[in-house]
Amino acid sequence: MTSTERIEHTTDDSHRLENLCMEKGMRMTDQRRVIARVLSTADDHPDVEEVYRRASKVDDRISIATVYRTVRLFEEAGILERHDFRDGRSRYEQVTEEHHDHLINLQTGEVIEFHNEEIEKLQEIVARELGFKLVDHRLELYGVPLKKPEN
Repeated sequence: MTSTERIEHTTDDSHRLENLCMEKGMRMTDQRRVIARVLSTADDHPDVEEVYRRASKVDDRISIATVYRTVRLFEEAGILERHDFRDGRSRYEQVTEEHHDHLINLQTGEVIEFHNEEIEKLQEIVARELGFKLVDHRLELYGVPLKKPEN
């Protein structure tokens, strides 16, 4: 019996990244605030170009270079995590306290976040059997839907 649970995003804290930046002592310009809010409210894993599209709708003075610099700054500060889901672009999500893994739909690019306790236990067992203490991991599964979507 599996215990896989799909993780659904809630966007109840549109200022989460902004608050984390301030806690880390970062200077928050108006443009950084917009980018932080765009990322805080994202329920997907946007790439820089998508972050730019969303941010420029809020403030049309934001440049793509500003988005690249800001995303890199947030990543270096440990509040944003970069993923490469084999689609040729870096995609981003907030670092969270709760661990989760990813299932990527190769047909649509959709990223499904999930948690499975059995997988977590198995990874611990594998590491221990190979003489290691597991301190971190990242699991990405790639698949195609079993059923074709209905029109």
